Order: sequence, then C-alpha cells, then structure tokens
Amino acid sequence: MSEQYEYVPHRLLRRRVRDIASGAEGELMAVINENVSDSATYERWMELAYIRGASGREFTTAVENVLPAYDQPMTGGGRRDQRSA
Repeated sequence: MSEQYEYVPHRLLRRRVRDIASGAEGELMAVINENVSDSATYERWMELAYIRGASGREFTTAVENVLPAYDQPMTGGGRRDQRSA
C-alpha cells in the first residue's frame, strides 16, 4: 500500500498565518498532500495546512485559505477618549 500523505514545502512554514475561512490565526506547522478519501478504490488528494493556534491546538484548512498574518500595532486613533464625553 502506498503512503497516504506527503509533506509539501511552503513559503509560510513556521510563520504567523490567518485562515480566511475561519478567521483564526496561528503558526503554519506543515502542509501535507493527504489522501482524504474513505474509499480504497478511489483516491482523493488534497493539500491541507496544519496551523497551531494560540491555545496550542492544531487545526487544518485548505492550503488555498492560508494568508500571511501581518501584526498591526494598536494605535490610539481608533480608540475613544474616555475623558472627552
């Protein structure tokens, strides 16, 4: 029987990413080309991204849903000044 998965190189490995499907962010741990079929006669391969969230748990998403997460500093311009009400 052949392997059911294979690792795929990706430019964002070990970087902070965002899953556009769920909005969740984390570190991209691996991209794997995985046989997701439940049938022995029909194979269906899909590239899955494994992302480790802030809680330490990993979740998967389609690799097409992964974008770099750019940290943006908090600025005072968007906050309401509590003194001037």
